Amino acid sequence: MSMKVVITVVGLDRTGIIATVSNVMAEYGINIETINQVILDGLFNMVMIVDMEKAAIDLEELQNVLKEKGDVLGVEIRAQHADIFYAMHRVG
Repeated sequence: MSMKVVITVVGLDRTGIIATVSNVMAEYGINIETINQVILDGLFNMVMIVDMEKAAIDLEELQNVLKEKGDVLGVEIRAQHADIFYAMHRVG
């Protein structure tokens, strides 16, 4: 059974954001299924859908690792279970 997680990254654009997040996924055996990013007027915004079914880390630990990486990069990185993310952002 898959465990879909939505990872969001927001902050000022700089070199290494995608590489840093992707390296964390690779390090812990997390499969990246979709990645979408855009830069508008120097503001970086990325949404990544990943599958943690075979991950060597749990969601809470992943959230902590990504927060630390985001602090170093000067961006906000969040990871939420997809079901919770979709429920929070449902319109109507």
